[in-house]
Amino acid sequence: MFGDMMGMMNKLKEAQEKVEQTKKRLDTVLIDEQSADGLLKVTITANREVKNISVDEQLLNDKEQLEDYLVLTMNKAIKKATDINEAEIGSAAKDGMPDIPGMDMFK
Repeated sequence: MFGDMMGMMNKLKEAQEKVEQTKKRLDTVLIDEQSADGLLKVTITANREVKNISVDEQLLNDKEQLEDYLVLTMNKAIKKATDINEAEIGSAAKDGMPDIPGMDMFK
């Protein structure tokens, strides 16, 4: 029985390490998103860290349009990043998880 517990603990530690490695890798996954007309471009990592924002000069004359573009474009990029992030981390956690009865929330 004790051996089983140790094995499970090791598996959980491995799963944690896999998740940590995946998080590090997601820092290098870049998502580019832009407004429909391409005047505003943003780049964020799959961990939702903003890396770059590029604003065309045309938008500098229209504060409201620029603000709208920023909100819409950032939200699109964040949604994509979140989808990738959850899929990757969920997969890493599930792969490393021992089969513990009642712990199938990761499946």
